[in-house]
Amino acid sequence: MYLRASRQRRRDGSQLVHLQLAESYWDKSAKKSRTRVIQNVGRAEDDATIERLKRLVKSIQRHVDPEALATSEGQLRILDVREYGSLYVLEELWRRLRIPDAIARALDGRRIELPVERALFAMVANRCCAPASKLYCWEQWLAEDALIDGADDLALHHLYRAMDVLEEAKDDIEREVYFSVASLLRLDVELVFYDTTSLHFEVDEPDADDEAGPGLRKRGFSKNGRGDAPQVVIGLAVTRDGFPVRHWVFPGNTVDVTTVSRVRQDLSGWKLSRCVFVGDAGMVSEANLRELARGGGRYIVCVPVHKGGDIDKSVLSRQGRYRTVADNLRVKEVVVGDGERRRRYAVCHNPVEQRRQRQHRDGVLTELEAELARLKPEECGHSKRGCKLRASRRYGRYLRTDKSGRLRISRAKVREAERMDGKFVVTTNDDTLTAEDMALGYKQLQRAEQAWRRMKSGLQMRPVFHRLEHRIRAHIAINVLALLLERVAEQACGDTWRNIHDDLRQIKAVALSGPDGEVLQTTEPGQDAKKRLAALEITPPKMVLRVG
Repeated sequence: MYLRASRQRRRDGSQLVHLQLAESYWDKSAKKSRTRVIQNVGRAEDDATIERLKRLVKSIQRHVDPEALATSEGQLRILDVREYGSLYVLEELWRRLRIPDAIARALDGRRIELPVERALFAMVANRCCAPASKLYCWEQWLAEDALIDGADDLALHHLYRAMDVLEEAKDDIEREVYFSVASLLRLDVELVFYDTTSLHFEVDEPDADDEAGPGLRKRGFSKNGRGDAPQVVIGLAVTRDGFPVRHWVFPGNTVDVTTVSRVRQDLSGWKLSRCVFVGDAGMVSEANLRELARGGGRYIVCVPVHKGGDIDKSVLSRQGRYRTVADNLRVKEVVVGDGERRRRYAVCHNPVEQRRQRQHRDGVLTELEAELARLKPEECGHSKRGCKLRASRRYGRYLRTDKSGRLRISRAKVREAERMDGKFVVTTNDDTLTAEDMALGYKQLQRAEQAWRRMKSGLQMRPVFHRLEHRIRAHIAINVLALLLERVAEQACGDTWRNIHDDLRQIKAVALSGPDGEVLQTTEPGQDAKKRLAALEITPPKMVLRVG
C-alpha cells in the first residue's frame, strides 16, 4: 500500500494532482500485478488534503515506532556530518598557491617520513575555521568536526613535529611561497609596508638568557597595554593589497627602530623590482633612515610632530597651498634644506578626521569644565583631585594654573591642538614620488595594521599554548600562512573571510550507510556558496567523495 499522485491536464494547460491511497495485488486469472485505488484523498494543493494526511501519519505512528521506520531494511542511515565547504576551498587555494611544492622543495634532501604538508595544512585550516590549540585541533576538530583529505592518519606528535620542521625551513618556505603568490596573483610589490606588534604570554617570568642567546619572551613596551607580561615582538611586511610577504619574531624587549636593518637585509635578495619601505613614526631615527637609504634604498616614513619641535617650526609653519587628492585627503609639499641635507616632506590634512577630532575634543572640554566646577574654592592644582586631573591623559593636556594656583582650561593649548587636527607629515628620499604618492603610500600602511587585527581577533593568534621558542615561532608562521589564504579568498570575493566562511560552511560532507554499503557524499551547495565558488573560480566539490 502506498500514496500515489494522479495527474490530469486541463484544456488551459494547467494540471490537477489528486492524491490516492493505492495498493498492488496479484491477479491470478490474468497472472500479473495490478493496482487498485482504496481511497481518494483529495487534491494535493488543498489544505484539507494535507490535514487528512497528517492525521493518517499520526494514526500510523501510534502503532509503528518512527525510529524503526527510519532504520528498517532498505533505508539509509546518517552516520556522520562534517564541515567541508570552507576546507575544500582552502585546500584548492593551498594547492593553487603551490604551497605543497614549496614545502617539498624546502624539505628536499631531508630524510623526513612524516606527513609534514598534511599536518601543516590541517593546522592552517584550523586557524581559518575554528582556531584552537593544537591538542584540540587533533583531538576534537580533526577527529569529529572537519573532513580533510589525508588527515585521518595524523597523530598529535605529527602536528608538533611538523611545527619543528616548519621553523627549521621557514625562510626557504616563505621565499618560495612569496614568489608563487607574486607570480600567480600579479601582486604589486613596489611598495612593501612594515609594522610591528607585541604578543604577550600568560606566564609570570620572562625567559632566561643562556649560551644559545637571549631568551625570546621578555618584558618590554607593550602595544596592547600588557606591559606586566612577558612578550615577543613580531614584524610583518605586507603588500599594497594586504598580502603578507614575510614576518620576523624578535625578543620582547626589542625596540621597533632596531628591527629595520634586519628587515632590509632579509628582503634585499627577494628580487623586489622597486621596493619602497613604508614605516610608521616609531621607525623614524637618523640611524634608521641612513640604514634604509644605504645602497639606494627608498622609504616613505611618517615623521613624529612635537609642539615647538623642528618639524613644527620648519614644516608645519611653512606657508603653502594644499592640493586635493581625495575627499578626505589634502596634501602640500615642503622642501627643507639644500644639498645633502635636503629633505622632502608632505604635509597631509584629512578634513574628515579634523572634524572628528574637534567633536571629540569639544566633548572632553565639556567634561573637564564640569570636573573643574566640582573643585572646592580652597582646592588648588596641587590638591589630590587637582593632581589627578593634571596627570590625566584625557584632561591634563588642556590645563594650566592661574596666579592663585587654581586649575584653568588653557585656551592657548586648545588652539594649538586645533592647529594639529587632521594633520600628519611624511617624508621620503625618492624624488620620483610626488607628494600625492607619498601621502597615499603611507595611508596604505593600514594594511599592515589590518593584518595585525585579523591575526589577533579572527585567527586568534593568542593565547599561545607553547613554551619552547621554536614552537612559538612556528605557531606565528602558521598564523601568517592562514592570513595569506584568507586574503586570497577576500580579494577574489570582495568580502571578508568571516562572511565567505559562513556561506561555504553550508556545504557538508555526509557519511551514509545503506543495505549496499557506505558512501561519503557532499550536500548540494546553496546559492550563496555557489556564488563564492564562482568568484574564486573553483569548481563545486564532487557529489560522491568515497564509496565503501
